[in-house]
Amino acid sequence: MSISFDNALGIHEKALAFRAQRAEVLGNNLANADTPNYKARDLDFSAVLAEQADKMAKGGSSSNMPTLTTTSGRHIEAEGIAMTTTDASLRYRIPTQPSLDQNTVDEQVEQAAYAQNSLEFQASFTLLNSKFKGLIEAIRGE
Repeated sequence: MSISFDNALGIHEKALAFRAQRAEVLGNNLANADTPNYKARDLDFSAVLAEQADKMAKGGSSSNMPTLTTTSGRHIEAEGIAMTTTDASLRYRIPTQPSLDQNTVDEQVEQAAYAQNSLEFQASFTLLNSKFKGLIEAIRGE
């Protein structure tokens, strides 16, 4: 009897990938805190979760690989880049008080979101680690 990792791990594998991608988006926000006209963005976990659950319920693939197009011959090829979310889940953050240069990044909000995302990533990783340990014990017959 074969082990189905999709059944054994469930949505937790996708949640871990989402948390990694959200860390990248939040890091971009922090890096552009002083860039004029930069608009802070964030990923909506509930939208991504609902999208993935719908795909899994319909029996389709739960992976989402958008195609990348270039508008200029001078663009760098982006081969091997795997995206787990759609542009619909990447939303602009509503600013509490935008700066005079129209930058909407609030460093304290971004740092708090990054710290929370880091904790959630670690929790997802710990959960997946325990699931893998359980699978190993099942295979060994312990």
